[in-house]
Amino acid sequence: MELSIYNIKGEDTGRKVQLNDAIFGIEPNDHAIYLDVKQYLANQRQGTHKSKQRSEIAGSTRKLGRQKGGGGARPGDIKSPVRVGGGRIFGPVPRDYSFKLNKKVKQLARKSALSLRAQNQQLIVVENFNIAEAPKTKAFVELMQNLKITDKKSLFILPIENNVVYLSARNLQNANIVTASELSTYKIMNSNVVVVSEEAVAAIEQTFNA
Repeated sequence: MELSIYNIKGEDTGRKVQLNDAIFGIEPNDHAIYLDVKQYLANQRQGTHKSKQRSEIAGSTRKLGRQKGGGGARPGDIKSPVRVGGGRIFGPVPRDYSFKLNKKVKQLARKSALSLRAQNQQLIVVENFNIAEAPKTKAFVELMQNLKITDKKSLFILPIENNVVYLSARNLQNANIVTASELSTYKIMNSNVVVVSEEAVAAIEQTFNA
């Protein structure tokens, strides 16, 4: 698959980049994408939820009423879950939500997500992200305007860390900056358009071949 390369002004440079079909041109596997996204979100959960069960409630264990003759069920202690202020039955306890996912499944999921964006024409390749010498949000906004993606949730992929680009986009709600090595299925699927620098294309291919 070939894509045109644009500059930061949004102009077609006349050059094209050849994308690796093994990464950007496969048949997307929806279930692999689902599993990888599920694992990513599960790993974000702290799992620190906790409610007190009847053994953890402070209260007397004295018998509240006589055994028989009350006209109802035999009364338990004041910590009984059926009473107001009592313990909770089968309440949440701290737990780890993470689960194992095979490396090949995760790799297939990322390839599927990238292929999905490429097939839906939601993948843009630019020469570089040299927008300014110092962090400037205005310069990054102009870049998004030139690429006509201002109103879209965008993922920008860099070959290596670039503090100028990161700090320039930090205050923008619709922009997310990652490096090729940090790329995840969730971040790709959580964006409407993926913007990749020319060098990042090679970095992505190198990451998958590693």
